[in-house]
Amino acid sequence: MSTDAPETVSTEPEPERGRYLAVQQSAEFAGLRKALRGFVFPATVAFFLWYALYVILSAYARGFMNTRIGDTHINIALIFGLLQFVSTFLIAWYYARYAARKVDPIADKIRHDLEGGAQ
Repeated sequence: MSTDAPETVSTEPEPERGRYLAVQQSAEFAGLRKALRGFVFPATVAFFLWYALYVILSAYARGFMNTRIGDTHINIALIFGLLQFVSTFLIAWYYARYAARKVDPIADKIRHDLEGGAQ
């Protein structure tokens, strides 16, 4: 009985796997990851801070959040809650534009080079 761990079996032929590893180590792929991270991390942090502000104000500044806007039944908490939805859609819209300009061209070039090398 052997104590050696069994080798993992790859379903891809070895040359294919090597091509994917070469792409992963390429400067273009590093640029793609940098472009993606350049948007995703700051946007995620900004959104979580914005959401945390809403939650913290709702928990600890109830008087402020309960302030009515004019003579309506709309208060600041409702406005902040609705702005959460607005900010979500704005981030999604802006990411779609950002990806179309910065991420997709790099990804398309990498895909084209990878598929072109297979032919």
